[in-house]
Amino acid sequence: MHLDKAKPSTLRIVQIHALAFLSGGLLSFMLLANGALAEYTSPAFASWGAHATGSMTALGILLLAATRRKQNWVGGAPVWAFSGGLFGALIVTVTAIAMNSDLSLAGTLAMGLAGQALFGLVADRLGMFGLPVRRPKWQDIAALALVFAGSVAIILSVSNPT
Repeated sequence: MHLDKAKPSTLRIVQIHALAFLSGGLLSFMLLANGALAEYTSPAFASWGAHATGSMTALGILLLAATRRKQNWVGGAPVWAFSGGLFGALIVTVTAIAMNSDLSLAGTLAMGLAGQALFGLVADRLGMFGLPVRRPKWQDIAALALVFAGSVAIILSVSNPT
């Protein structure tokens, strides 16, 4: 994995954080749309529909990028780097099932965030997939505990509405 070691500017850091925040909102909307499609069809069809639409969109972006510059299609990527689509299909299918249960969208997103945060800390600690090894700080553990506590609070409030 290529990680740029140059220190980014403050503006660049703000832009990256804004993009990450936006991606979270878009992910939530995507899960809502996929869950709605799964409710009317099936989780497997919802996953197929999402990935077919995503594939057409990605193909359009690739073709647009290819007209602007020579594109290195594989770039020496490791084999595991191509597994994103497999995991994406599983995530969409499992999420469509979970959000159409008593867990609802909020509970599903909360549990998903908790799982992502835990996996991120483990991947950083072990240097998985080419990441630099990074020991979690106490702030990382505290943040993870707060994410889990928040997830529990959301799930309990969803399962016991007032």
